[in-house]
Amino acid sequence: MRTITLLIIHCSATPQGVGLSFEDCRRDHIRHRGFSDIGYHFYVTRDGEIHRGRPPEKIGAHCLNHNRHSIGICYEGGLDARGQPADTRTLEQKASLLALLRELKCIFPRALIVGHHDLNPVKPCPCFNAEREYRGL
Repeated sequence: MRTITLLIIHCSATPQGVGLSFEDCRRDHIRHRGFSDIGYHFYVTRDGEIHRGRPPEKIGAHCLNHNRHSIGICYEGGLDARGQPADTRTLEQKASLLALLRELKCIFPRALIVGHHDLNPVKPCPCFNAEREYRGL
């Protein structure tokens, strides 16, 4: 197994009212980004369903210079209806993210939970302060 030091939270940058299913995200990553698969290890849709992407033992493609030692977790959303960055997580997504992160912290207890923005300040992703929100896990 890889050494995992980071659990990185992302958003799909999808506006409210617009859907981006797991399969749509996977297709986009393969067709438009040239990836072999979806770049994330987990994708959480608005209904709270957790979809498994790349297996955790495989390196993701979600955060430049940090893929080798991280797990990428993305939630559907992150933009308001006008296309501006916003925390658009549904209650179902918040509950699923919390449960998933608790499970991952049991497997990787030393891993830090951060948002994409914490590693690349140019990006607003995941559009909320993940480090602060999950600090107690």
